[in-house]
Amino acid sequence: MDPTKTLESRGGGSGSTEVQPTSTIAPFYTELNGVNQPMNLLFRDILWWTLGAAGIAVLLIRILEILWAKLRQVSSMSVPRDKQTYWKRSQWSWMPGVKKHLTYAPLWNKRHNREFKLSSAVNVGTLPSRLHMLVILGYLGSNTAYMFILNWAIENKYSLCAEIRGRSGTLAMVNMVPLIIFAGRNNPLISILKISFDTYNLLHRWMGRIVVVEVIIHTIAWAIPAVAHKGWDAVFKSLFKSAFLGSGFIGTVALVLLLIASLSPLRHAFYETFLNLHILLALVIFACTWIHCATASLPGGLPQLSWIMGIIALWFADRFARFGRLAYNNWSRRGFTDAYCEAMPGEVTRVTINLPRYKTIRPGTHAYLRFSGITAWESHPFSVAWVEHSTDESLPMSEKEPLHGGLDKSRAVTSVSFIIGAQTGLTRKLYEKAKSSGGSVRLRAAMEGPYAGHHSLDSYGHVVLFAGSTGITHQLSYLKHLLEGYNAKTVATRRVTLVWIIRQYESLDWVRPFMDQILRIENRQDILRIQVFITRPLSPSETNSHSSTVKLLPGRPNIPLLISKEVQEQTGAMAVTVCGPGALADDVRSAVRAVQGENVVDFIEESFTW
Repeated sequence: MDPTKTLESRGGGSGSTEVQPTSTIAPFYTELNGVNQPMNLLFRDILWWTLGAAGIAVLLIRILEILWAKLRQVSSMSVPRDKQTYWKRSQWSWMPGVKKHLTYAPLWNKRHNREFKLSSAVNVGTLPSRLHMLVILGYLGSNTAYMFILNWAIENKYSLCAEIRGRSGTLAMVNMVPLIIFAGRNNPLISILKISFDTYNLLHRWMGRIVVVEVIIHTIAWAIPAVAHKGWDAVFKSLFKSAFLGSGFIGTVALVLLLIASLSPLRHAFYETFLNLHILLALVIFACTWIHCATASLPGGLPQLSWIMGIIALWFADRFARFGRLAYNNWSRRGFTDAYCEAMPGEVTRVTINLPRYKTIRPGTHAYLRFSGITAWESHPFSVAWVEHSTDESLPMSEKEPLHGGLDKSRAVTSVSFIIGAQTGLTRKLYEKAKSSGGSVRLRAAMEGPYAGHHSLDSYGHVVLFAGSTGITHQLSYLKHLLEGYNAKTVATRRVTLVWIIRQYESLDWVRPFMDQILRIENRQDILRIQVFITRPLSPSETNSHSSTVKLLPGRPNIPLLISKEVQEQTGAMAVTVCGPGALADDVRSAVRAVQGENVVDFIEESFTW
């Protein structure tokens, strides 16, 4: 009997029956022969429904948090500080333990956002938090289980390869959907679920690694029976003769290259190159996957053809949304956006973006900036430090008075200020451009955003803001908002402490015009305390302060002691926020975890980990 004609029947899911050759090789690397499609679709549904259920669970938690915060804000915004005792105490005895050991916990001991560096040029990256790692391990474990729930009783190993080929290819395509959604700056889940882009970016990187592994398994599972049947020479020749096989091979190579390029040391050392290469390889992968699915020798192509079309649509939708934001923000009948860039002490550039229209920008947001003549095709995220609105376009922004009350938004324009440290790439070029132009330069620019800003501090009676170096930008916007809200009786805040750590006294010049306005806000002495720690003062006179509410101090702060003191004098619920170097963020996180107990002390971290 011809072995290629020996068949057996194997029951599949959904009442289907698959024909399985038992003593042949050839069919198991072609079409859907040996592929358990009903099980593949079942695991597709389970994976997507699991993600959907997780999203719904987070949404319900966020809704409850928002309602609780709104109730706290409304009940506290018109009462004195001594009437917020109820909100000071934790209403659930289990909540402090959850925050200490899960939601605020680093992976192991203390280190989370402090980067591992083998040298000044080799950055290995950061560690995920404990909660993030549990999510990653759970997702990785589920994919592993779905991959290897197979019919291991099959004696024909090539039939098993076919089943693995179908399963791995299906899972790779299924994972590409959240992979693309999580990568988008305009990901709607950021605002819906109140989860930061930083977290989505972490999940995006891990999902990308899972997709690469699954595609490699898919390729190997196809190659084993193909090589066994035809030999290596024939297999290599078929890659150049068949669009179906060639596109699959090129797509696999592109994915592997993308994985290598995204390794932390390479990504951090050559970030601009990585960004451009990432986009180019993503387009290659999309095209190859579409061709691979469309040119299969099946009526209508592979079942996953519609999936890749949806994935491509999601990617381009984010790009179109970004283009729409750029066009709307930076062009109006008044003209185009420009940027006034000033070289400041400490190799910092203060950038004032002058938008040709009114733009509402919430506290705690960031935006992506582009500069004409300085890698205009690249955009980088920076925290918004200050926002002003005005109607007199004839005056330079430094001479305009901020408008309050009856502002005609149709006639108003907005200026947005950023403090940008000179590192490498764009930030270094920008600083050198301003410095070589006499200390300041005006450039054509574009602002995309704002993004984030989903953390509201309005319901907290006590707010502690930690900033390291240029991290002051993130805290300034909250500072102004809370002081104005205190006077308007729209926030619960009755005490604000700002702790800013800088190297040199000259760094105060970065925010001097903004801080002057803050110190002139009515009643600010009632609630605001500022402590500036100068780690490298040139003389004792630099840390002399004659104000009871603004103190200049030498050295580094004792963060656990500072937070413990704030908790002892706590007014209502407390929020501790931090923006700055990873080591500072880890120190603040550790100190907040240490004071979890009867009092409500929440921790909020602003970070960009790439």
